[in-house]
Amino acid sequence: MHLHRGDPDELVGLLDLDDADHLLTSSAIRTPSIRLAREGAVQPESQFTRRATLAGQPLTGLVDPRKALAAFDDGATIVFQGMHRYWPPLTRLTAELELELGHPCQANAYLTPPDSQGFAVHEDTHDVFVFQTAGSKLWEVHTPDGVEEVLLEPGLCLYLPTGTPHAARAQETVSLHVTIGINQLTWRGLVERTVQQVVDKLPEEHLPGGFLEDRGALADELARRLEQVADDVRRLDASAAVEAEVRRFLTGRGSRLDGGLRDVLEASGIDDSTLLRRRPGHPCVLLPHGDRLEVLLGDRSLEVPARLEPALEEIRARTELRPADLHDHLDPQSCLVLCRRLVREGLLGVVR
Repeated sequence: MHLHRGDPDELVGLLDLDDADHLLTSSAIRTPSIRLAREGAVQPESQFTRRATLAGQPLTGLVDPRKALAAFDDGATIVFQGMHRYWPPLTRLTAELELELGHPCQANAYLTPPDSQGFAVHEDTHDVFVFQTAGSKLWEVHTPDGVEEVLLEPGLCLYLPTGTPHAARAQETVSLHVTIGINQLTWRGLVERTVQQVVDKLPEEHLPGGFLEDRGALADELARRLEQVADDVRRLDASAAVEAEVRRFLTGRGSRLDGGLRDVLEASGIDDSTLLRRRPGHPCVLLPHGDRLEVLLGDRSLEVPARLEPALEEIRARTELRPADLHDHLDPQSCLVLCRRLVREGLLGVVR
């Protein structure tokens, strides 16, 4: 367990009570983006959702604000799930955190009525960062040294490692807190993904008939095949496996393109003096392959001529730039073509 004090206004700005109100009552949010819990029990969806239609097609799991607010008034905690997918401030935060840590991140928020508790003592299967954005919540944290109580208020951030038993109860006023989950990539997973390429090459041969009565012969043949697999594993290129892991992570993130519509509309009008900005949380990793260069952008990869590498390194090193800043590396027209392409791909945005 670790406590860190930050800027209350900065944390509250990520999700406040008005934001939670808007999502719950004015956004047509649906399950599973919302769930309700009371004293350790998750409430049936039928208690807070309704059916509707859109363009003649049925909608299920639509949150009924009146029912949800009534349940909240009766002591239920409202859980906003997967907010990294739909709430821009938390999308940006988790995107930057993913690049800093190299692990996938998620965000949930918990709106709890005064003097109420959504969940009993439980453990999470991943590390979490927790910060309060409204009211206060008393956390019961079980450590090897015993049970500790921590009162979270806006400005405090609590870190809990995987498997730490905990529970939390709102105090005299409504509580809103955000939990950032770190879904750690593991050595086991990396080894499994690396060795899988060897296993995938094994032929799909049937076991011999009669092996139930001749287990020794089957064991001898299995030993021979395992030895062959071991030889193939020893010949695996660890550097290539790591490059593949990096590529897998940095091409499989969700697209984060806030402002992208205006960027696409304005891309063709970009000139040498247009101010551009790197999108926060968007990687730009360069992997040379001879006369080609692979550019990993988070949700995709691009393949471009290797001669663009100096210009792309310049872009990587800056937060903001103009196409003219790349003239040392490319001719003016090529600078415009590259910058317009990167705006359309979502790495750069037009500063307005």
